[in-house]
Amino acid sequence: MLLLLHGALLLGWNNVLSRGLLVSHLGLFLLWQPIWRGEKKLTPASGLMVVSVGLLFLLWINWWLIALWLSLLIGLIGGNVFATQGRASRWFYLTAELYLMGALLVWVVPHLLGQGGVPQAASAIMYFGLPLFIFGMVAIPAREEPQELQSIDFFYSLLLFLLMVVLVLGSFALKVEAHEDYLTALSSALLIAALVLLGLSWFWSPRGGFAGLEQIFSRYLLSIGLPFEQWLHRLAQLSENVADPRDFLKLAMAGLADLPGIIGGEWQSSDGSGRFGETGNSQAHFESPPLFLVLYAKSPLSPALRLHFNLLVQLMGAFYQAKRREQMLEQHAYLQAVHETGARLTHDVRNLLQSLKALCAAADHGQNGEGCSLQSLFARQLPRITQRLEQALDKLRQPAREESFSFVESLDWWEALRQRYADENLQFEQSGNFANLPIPTELFDSVADNLLQNALEKRKLENSLNIGVVLTLTPGVTLRVCDDGRAVDEKLASRLFTAPVASHNGLGIGLYQSGKLAAQQGYELHLTDNETGHVCFELRDRTSPRKELQKPPEPHQA
Repeated sequence: MLLLLHGALLLGWNNVLSRGLLVSHLGLFLLWQPIWRGEKKLTPASGLMVVSVGLLFLLWINWWLIALWLSLLIGLIGGNVFATQGRASRWFYLTAELYLMGALLVWVVPHLLGQGGVPQAASAIMYFGLPLFIFGMVAIPAREEPQELQSIDFFYSLLLFLLMVVLVLGSFALKVEAHEDYLTALSSALLIAALVLLGLSWFWSPRGGFAGLEQIFSRYLLSIGLPFEQWLHRLAQLSENVADPRDFLKLAMAGLADLPGIIGGEWQSSDGSGRFGETGNSQAHFESPPLFLVLYAKSPLSPALRLHFNLLVQLMGAFYQAKRREQMLEQHAYLQAVHETGARLTHDVRNLLQSLKALCAAADHGQNGEGCSLQSLFARQLPRITQRLEQALDKLRQPAREESFSFVESLDWWEALRQRYADENLQFEQSGNFANLPIPTELFDSVADNLLQNALEKRKLENSLNIGVVLTLTPGVTLRVCDDGRAVDEKLASRLFTAPVASHNGLGIGLYQSGKLAAQQGYELHLTDNETGHVCFELRDRTSPRKELQKPPEPHQA
């Protein structure tokens, strides 16, 4: 394209061949131009404009028209330089820029002046120097750029076009008014333009306390006709009012259709896909994983607009991810509550079954003369078992309801515990001043049943295991369950009360739930001794002093 233009410039406009080269140049320009995409069909108005430009170059071609055309090419290619990310492509466009500027200032402008012809040095540069730039462009390796990046920046293109117009007209004015030679006029125009740009760069960000043009111009760039603040305000409102991620994304996408220049779009996320508005030929792709968005615009988006829309998509993706994490946390919390409630109820029901089995065993082994004592035992135990079963059913009906703790006299609870485990060969012992202190029923039932059931399961593996239960009533209430078996594994012991553990005969969550229940009611549940021959668990009031534990009492010999 540039080689044909170079040949047409050298031949002049009185030659038919030069006009043919210029028409061929225009045809190649239409193939390269970044304004219309190659797959887009031209409208009748666009086709008429292309034909009109071609006829204009054929019939009324002159140096002023060529100067205007070269200035337009410099602006278009310069806009491509700022929109291109590849280093090879950037050097390619910069080389083309240097050639066009050289052709304009060295060859075209001297012909515009028309006095004394073109300087001999300028002719040498045009014939032998500028073609080197064209051949240098051929030597630059081609790198294919993503299609969405092959667009020009209108602002930079317009700025370069106006700068070239100022240089051309300034050189022309200095040549005519000051009656200087062309080289002096061009140097003066370049010097004046450089001084103006230097002054603007200083006023852009001065050091004297003045805010400068940067703040004013940045405000303009941040708006660019976009209702940016309104859209952000709407996005913040949606994040507060809409809980479901899919609904939030759908409403936020619908808001993008109200932005100027956007006619529609499509998106795809982890929760599905959707679309809004209409489709178009000008599209831009954005992503903020797991959100992928395609926006359809009335015209190709400039790099500045792409930057703004990319920021919008990043913000929308961040809010969307936060909504998804919030939803996942709610689901995990619900599943954890269901699991913990179910496991806790399972342990409660199992302990109730153990109590019922103990009562049934007492009834089976009772003598004829023990009817009154058995009846008294049933009268005391069955109401308590019924009450505990009702509490378990209440938790199942309303698992999220805040629990209300019931209390019982410590000596009454202690006597009931001894009767429930009377046939299990356990050694019970009391210490302290035996004050009848109130204790939380559910907590002590849960802890005692879990500890004793675990000890009884351990006895199945160690037949000669001795199990002792100690209740201390001064100054607070302390319950200890000890045995003389093997120590608990260290890794298992460190997690007994902080997380569910693996269990071969249960859910592995009994002591974890008991520890949480103890913490809620002002108690502590610990494994105080963990040595082979002396393993002891302790439930104590936080106000009770910690005492040195004694070995479990020996069971009575038969």
